[in-house]
Amino acid sequence: MGRYLIPLGLFVVLVGFLAVGLNLNPRELPSPLIDKPAPAFKVPQLHALDKTIARDDLKGKVWLLNVWASWCVSCRQEHPVLVELAKSNAVPIYGLNYKDQREAGLAWLNQHGNPYVISAFDQDGRVGIDFGVYGVPETFLIDKNGIIRYKHTGPVTPDAVQNLILPKVKELNAAS
Repeated sequence: MGRYLIPLGLFVVLVGFLAVGLNLNPRELPSPLIDKPAPAFKVPQLHALDKTIARDDLKGKVWLLNVWASWCVSCRQEHPVLVELAKSNAVPIYGLNYKDQREAGLAWLNQHGNPYVISAFDQDGRVGIDFGVYGVPETFLIDKNGIIRYKHTGPVTPDAVQNLILPKVKELNAAS
């Protein structure tokens, strides 16, 4: 009888691990950058290559960084949500046009609307790599001190805006 208890015990442990694994959300990838300073960057602006935008230009305000590309199918899903969020003036949205062609990015914004205060042009993807971007779209909420407080992987939805992003924006704006 005792010789059956060890295999039975191993089986129960394996079933437990399987049950936990099946209940995890594969879209929730923890970012090691949460509660750490946003990576420093200084890149050209998409609309004006002779002008730059840098992380330090944005200190002193709570802002969203949305990583997007004209070739990104999922970006098409989230774009109307970002346009509506921008109209609300609840939080400034800055874009990071990631591994894209400048002309394609400009045409995308002309066709679908431009929710961004400024869109940075990250043609080679180095800024995205520093932010740990593994696919677009990704959106980061950054506080007044330049600290990343939230990361949203995948398309931003109206539910995510109302229940996650805006409450966090309100909380961060209320903080000193």
